[in-house]
Amino acid sequence: MRRAFAFVLLLLAFLALPAFAAVPRIGVATMQPGEIFFERFGHNAIVVVDPETNEAISYNFGFFDPTEKDFVSRFVKGDMRYRLAALPFEQDLMQYREEGRGVSVQWLDLTDSQALELAGALAENAKPENAFYKYEYFDDNCSTRVRDALDRVLGGGLRRQIEGRSHGSTARSEAVRLASPAWWMWLGFDVGLGSSADQPMPVWRESYVPMRLAAALRETKNTDGRPLVLEEQEFLPHRLPPEPQDGPVRWWPWALAGIAIGIAAAMLGRTRPRVVAAVALPFWILAGVLGALMLFLWFGTQHTYAWANANLLLLSPLSWLLLPGAWRVLRGRDPGRFFRGVLGVIALGAVVSLFVYWLPVQPQRNVHWIALLLPIHLGLLQAFRARR
Repeated sequence: MRRAFAFVLLLLAFLALPAFAAVPRIGVATMQPGEIFFERFGHNAIVVVDPETNEAISYNFGFFDPTEKDFVSRFVKGDMRYRLAALPFEQDLMQYREEGRGVSVQWLDLTDSQALELAGALAENAKPENAFYKYEYFDDNCSTRVRDALDRVLGGGLRRQIEGRSHGSTARSEAVRLASPAWWMWLGFDVGLGSSADQPMPVWRESYVPMRLAAALRETKNTDGRPLVLEEQEFLPHRLPPEPQDGPVRWWPWALAGIAIGIAAAMLGRTRPRVVAAVALPFWILAGVLGALMLFLWFGTQHTYAWANANLLLLSPLSWLLLPGAWRVLRGRDPGRFFRGVLGVIALGAVVSLFVYWLPVQPQRNVHWIALLLPIHLGLLQAFRARR
């Protein structure tokens, strides 16, 4: 009976062993930015290699299904659904090889228990009933999921080591830096993000960018004091332009352009108001569109980083109220008191934006837009002021 009982215990222990009979090798794959807009931020994944079969599985948190019937509405509202997918690493590399994007892997120096725990957690997370999560651009994306998975097996050690350090970057600075090769994408981030996107981020939060996470891992140590990254291996060379570098926004060229346009509008308004109205008309249409979009993002979506956007004081939906008066000017008629009143309110909003910028409560880094648009609004106000 004792032998039978011991045999049963051994059998149960054998069945309770993890899927990996030997300790797996763990790595973090970092994919460089691509040329399509949703590839600008780069990508990453966790690679788990079974040492017995040498089979490498890529645990990729960046999958979404654009064919879902509510995909577009979810995207607009900021309620995106992403999922974790487990696929052969070589299959995951195919797309990046075709696009010319570089891929490197940081092989980690984990303890046996840490490697087994991480491999088991990823396998469980990849099951269909556990794979989906709500995607947040800056707070919960493919890179932060990789970061959090590593932090759990390190007992919170990753966060403790990088939470207190900062490069002075913000959600806005990283977004506009990486989006800068596509001007329209850069414009969308810089105009559309509110003041909450300008809070300085520690390296922990900065690692929503895969390349930033890779840099942080190089400086991280495991629980016993050894470097976390054992070695780095390049799998694919990067054949595209390199990742854009960060740099300060110089406001004075924007100010020079704004002052020149504002003075030209004020002077031309005396003799050629039709010309000024013809140029201002598309400007007011665009300002109204951008302002309405900012209001929608604030009150109609879950894009929290676009809320309370101070650029509403510079690009106001009230600009649409100027269109009938501009049309009257084009026909050689007086635009009317209502037109001038709205023009004054818009110019006042631009002046207020300068004071809001200097408030220490929750400043927004939009001084370059103020420098450009404030003189233009004042110049247009002067161009269409009432004359005897």
